[in-house]
Parts: sequence; C-alpha cells; structure tokens
Amino acid sequence: MSSIFIIPARKESKGLPRKNIKLLNGKPLISYSISFAQRVKKENDLICISTDDENVIEYAKLLGVNPPFIRPAYLCNDTASTFEVVKHCISFYESKNIFFDSIVLLQPTSPIRSEKDYLTMERIFNESKSDMTVSVVKPKHNPYFSLFQVNNEGYLNRLSLDTNFSRRQDCPDIFAYNGSIYIISMKAFSKSHGFDFERITKFEMNSMYSIDIDTIEDWELAEYYIYRTNENR
Repeated sequence: MSSIFIIPARKESKGLPRKNIKLLNGKPLISYSISFAQRVKKENDLICISTDDENVIEYAKLLGVNPPFIRPAYLCNDTASTFEVVKHCISFYESKNIFFDSIVLLQPTSPIRSEKDYLTMERIFNESKSDMTVSVVKPKHNPYFSLFQVNNEGYLNRLSLDTNFSRRQDCPDIFAYNGSIYIISMKAFSKSHGFDFERITKFEMNSMYSIDIDTIEDWELAEYYIYRTNENR
C-alpha cells in the first residue's frame, strides 16, 4: 500500500499575492504542508509538489523534496480545477509506471494540522473502505435556519430546504469541507470526473485546524494560533 501526497501551489493568487512563499511566523507558507507530509508519510509514499513557482521549488528542495515537474501553464489559470491538477500529477507518475493506492491532498492554505488527526483519518479511511475521507468543520451558520437569499422583489427569504425549524438547536448538523486533508482512493479517483464521490466519510476538526488562508485576516489568525500553540512550527 502506498500513497502520493500532493501539494498544489501555483504562483499566482488573487487574495494574497505570492502567499505560498510569504513568511508565516518566519517560515514560507508552503513549508508547513511539506513538513507535515514528511512527518506522516510512510517509507513507500511519495510527495509531489505541483507548482509553476521557482521560489516554491527552491524552498521544497531546501526541505529535501524535489518537485518532479513544473506545472504546465494551462493548469495555472483561474479556471483550472484542483481535480485537474491532481489528475495531472497521477498521470505523470503512471507514465513512469509508478502507481499508488491512495492520494493525500494537502492544500498549502491550511498550515495548521495535527499528526494525530491524520492518523485517525487514515484509520477511518482504511476501515470504512470509503472513496474519500475528508476533514470537515461545522459552519457557524446553519443553512436550515440562518441563511437567506434575495427574492425577485429584493427581499430576504430563508433558503428553501423543505423544512420548518423554529430553533437553531433543532436543526440537523451540517458540515463543510475545511480544505485541510483529503484522503482519496485511487480506484475511486480514476473513475470520477471530480471530487463528487459516492462514499465519503468525515473527520471533524475545530476552528483552529480549519483555517483556510485566503485573506490577510485569515493570515493573521493563523499566525496567532501558531504562535500561541507552537503548532506545526
């Protein structure tokens, strides 16, 4: 059994320009995901960094990981999906007769991770025989109760979910992908056209481990948590 750890890190970013090499508590953002993969990977596993950024490549090499290719330009624009990027990585290795049983996707915008959480996710994935085990968080706003849309007259209407809950406490639990860790069956991935698998199991994380950096406010919050907890330093 072997896994490929894929870390996608393109050069351009609209929210925070060049954020993958921006220093977070003195370390490039990309280094948190690389170091985490190195700590949890097994002997037969590989780490693949998919990037078009020469600086990311240099940082990776300093950490002992040599990106095997430069991501092609058609996968570096705003319309390229993460699924396409992962598929490109898999195709690269398969062309060299290197095959894997599972994919571990680590997005560099989620720098705070726990090795213990990963091991639990790995156990859930193996025992459940699911297509994907993914990290999730309970969102602050439950769509059964507190989310609204604007109607044709310009007024707010509660989202129509075929329900009539009068108290937030009575609403079903809702979960959102937090972007931190995805463990995916290679067999399921090869048959899909996206991450819309049939058998998905979850691992719930708290808000600290669910930071997905897209804005300067996200960045500052991540800095605070890393400094306070000494997590992933």
